[in-house]
Amino acid sequence: MAKSALLKSSIGKKYWMALTGLFLCLFLAGHLAGNLQLLLPNSKAQFNEYALFMTTNPAVKILSYLTYISILFHIVDGILLTIQNRKARPVGYAKSNPSANSSFASRNMAVLGTLVMVFIATHMINFWAKMHFDENMPIVIKETENRGNVIKQAVGSKDSPYPFFTVDEKGAITEELLNNIKIQSNGQYDLEKKDVTTIVQKKDGEVVFIAQKDLYQLTIDFFKSKNKLFGVIPNEGLFFTLFYVLSMFVLAFHLWHGFHSAFQSLGLSNPKWTPRIKFVGKAFAVVVPLLFAIIPLYIHFTK
Repeated sequence: MAKSALLKSSIGKKYWMALTGLFLCLFLAGHLAGNLQLLLPNSKAQFNEYALFMTTNPAVKILSYLTYISILFHIVDGILLTIQNRKARPVGYAKSNPSANSSFASRNMAVLGTLVMVFIATHMINFWAKMHFDENMPIVIKETENRGNVIKQAVGSKDSPYPFFTVDEKGAITEELLNNIKIQSNGQYDLEKKDVTTIVQKKDGEVVFIAQKDLYQLTIDFFKSKNKLFGVIPNEGLFFTLFYVLSMFVLAFHLWHGFHSAFQSLGLSNPKWTPRIKFVGKAFAVVVPLLFAIIPLYIHFTK
């Protein structure tokens, strides 16, 4: 079969749907393993080291791009399959009893998938976009005591020329602070912020300091926020927590049918292995979303 035919045919779409779905299941397991560190006591440094590794390691970056592509492919493929199935049967059967022949999840995979897609977009905006583009992204701060005075310093990333950089009392690198450094150094260090975490020399753009981002604090602040959502809904942290829990409930239903259905689409089903695959799939569909849901609940109510 030609490559184009494989992509356009109904069977081809189901193959790609299954392959991308199973790959994303592996991603979920790996992502969960990293995020479970948030449940450990005194895990801030450990979690930030994990986040630093995940955002700087070249192999992980490649896997990240593959994950983004898989998500997009899975979404587009799902939409095309839904449209194709509806065109194939534009008029329903005169008599039907869907609940007797299929599960709720299997009948509503398109709706469940759409809700999961909304969650993914929201999640990316709240964490991925903030981590890369938000000027208020928290940075890792180290506090030391010197003769009774507490000195706050930003911790540099592994690529930073200097390991530490003095910050103000609020733990921020402000224009006022950089101007003071210029005055104190008699103009030797005329610095400016290139982006959220990078400090450079104005005259030649030489990098002086790259701060390590504090994803741990970003996560805690997100689920503990007491601000008003859209200036109207009080205690937005509780709203976000409940939204994430409900989204995991939707994900569980999507996985309930999708996991074993992927193996079936790939032709990997037989009387011996199908019951085992279904058992593993249902266990995965319950355990993984449940553990993901516990994380925001734990942060909001105990941190």
